[in-house]
Amino acid sequence: MWSLFFTILSPTYGWQPLMQSVRHGSKAVTRHRKPMHILKQKLMAITEYIPPKPSTPPGALIPRARPVQEENGLVLLLKKELQTIFQECKMIAVIQNNSINSEDMLHLKHRLRKHSITIKFIPNQVIRSFLADSPYINMGPLFIGPTVLFVSKEPKVKEMLLSLRTSPQMILLGACVEKTLLSRQGVLNYAKLPSVTMVQGELVSGLTMLTSRTASLIRRPPAHLSLLLQQYLKQQAGDASAETTPGDSPADA
Repeated sequence: MWSLFFTILSPTYGWQPLMQSVRHGSKAVTRHRKPMHILKQKLMAITEYIPPKPSTPPGALIPRARPVQEENGLVLLLKKELQTIFQECKMIAVIQNNSINSEDMLHLKHRLRKHSITIKFIPNQVIRSFLADSPYINMGPLFIGPTVLFVSKEPKVKEMLLSLRTSPQMILLGACVEKTLLSRQGVLNYAKLPSVTMVQGELVSGLTMLTSRTASLIRRPPAHLSLLLQQYLKQQAGDASAETTPGDSPADA
């Protein structure tokens, strides 16, 4: 008996526990949901509940009438001043003001006053409202931020640029010179052009030279012809004196 017990527990036969846990797997799913019949799908689609849309308030669709704001007297006065400026001034420059102090602004006004150039401080809202109904509507994009106007009855572009060199806070954006809109580069190119007096002097000198040359060309043929005739007469007189000798004269005969 003991021999049988040790024989069973010997490592040659292996030791097996008295209790073993057996793991059972889950059962396979054999039932699947069948698709709904096409007629039932149509019936469900037709009988589907559609909730009603919420109604809009009665005053939501009607635009609210905004009261028309009438322009006050100051705005009308500034617009009238702008109209006078655009009619009488030949140079209207738009300058951006980058926080220049009062002392530098006073010196700049003094330098511009020497050349009959005036600085105008007009709000951008008033200027854009005036330009919207004027032929200068393309100047509207220049009036963004703090800007001022340099106006003059004569196109003194060179003098304005020389005065702006000492004030780096003031930047030229564009100008209207002699009813023509110019960009910053266009204003710089305009300043390089000679003055009207110089151009008129060059034109007069050129016309005078052409006139004098034309007169000399007109007088040249008659003068040349007269010289030829004089030379011909001299030659004829020389031939006649050579043919008559002193012994053959009629007085000696």
